[in-house]
Amino acid sequence: MRDSTDMVHLGRDGWLFLTGGTNRVREQYRASLPVAWRLWRWRRLIEARTARAAGAGLRAFHVVVPEKLSIYEDRLDGLALDPALSPARRLGARLARSRVAGSWIDLVGPLRAARDAEPPLYLRTDTHWSQEGCRLAFGEIMRAMGAVPPADLAGRPFHDHDGVRDLGAKLDPPVRETMRVREVQRDAVRVFANPLVEGHEARGTAADLHVGAHVVFRNESPAADPRTLMLFGDSCSHFHPIFLTGLLAESFSELHFVWSANLDWAYIERVRPHLLLVEVAERFLARVPTDRFDVAAEGARALPEV
Repeated sequence: MRDSTDMVHLGRDGWLFLTGGTNRVREQYRASLPVAWRLWRWRRLIEARTARAAGAGLRAFHVVVPEKLSIYEDRLDGLALDPALSPARRLGARLARSRVAGSWIDLVGPLRAARDAEPPLYLRTDTHWSQEGCRLAFGEIMRAMGAVPPADLAGRPFHDHDGVRDLGAKLDPPVRETMRVREVQRDAVRVFANPLVEGHEARGTAADLHVGAHVVFRNESPAADPRTLMLFGDSCSHFHPIFLTGLLAESFSELHFVWSANLDWAYIERVRPHLLLVEVAERFLARVPTDRFDVAAEGARALPEV
């Protein structure tokens, strides 16, 4: 077994770590001026977003999903990396000293504290967290937002899905892994999907869809939090209800999910949610958003030719 792309580090016991790629993941763990400058810009952006949201009468929260490098450095086996230089950890330290400290939800500390749990908090052959890691993070997010998770989530049905994950696919030969998928969606109903989502689903190419996906869920359960939540996120949330989107849709009376690190303030101000949550994977801290996103225009763009 070997890495065929120079993007993946082979750690102990079958653990794979993303170290390269367009986001130059390993380089983000260096004490360099470019990284420090970028994290300063992220802090200023989060402060500005929080202030603008407060001016519109809603509460904003930001959460960064840590890379496996930031949590499981004990399983790296030969890769020199200081987890204290995790971009998420450094950004969190900056925000803890800012006027918007309450808008930051730290996941590095809770995930590191639970990293020896079984099953693991991340998939061994994928960049994404496992459903166990996602549920732990979900608990932290709900606590920060003053909400209570549904009591029976852990007991809902599940199935095991065997396949080649995103890092396993970069090895020669590819490596497979079985993922336990809990079917959390019960009370929430998807009431809207933009043309981009519907088009990819009809074509059978939903796995290829990323930025621009937009869905809305409603939940009429009397146990649901009566507030409306808007979530801007990425594959750690997802428009399929398998990660954060599914857990939050089961918890709030209305959930709007938009796959984007950039915000669409016109859409936010039109919907006027009670809560705004921005989720971003740590590797994407390599780029500072401009917040010039148009939800409607992205959702209406044509599908690529097949």
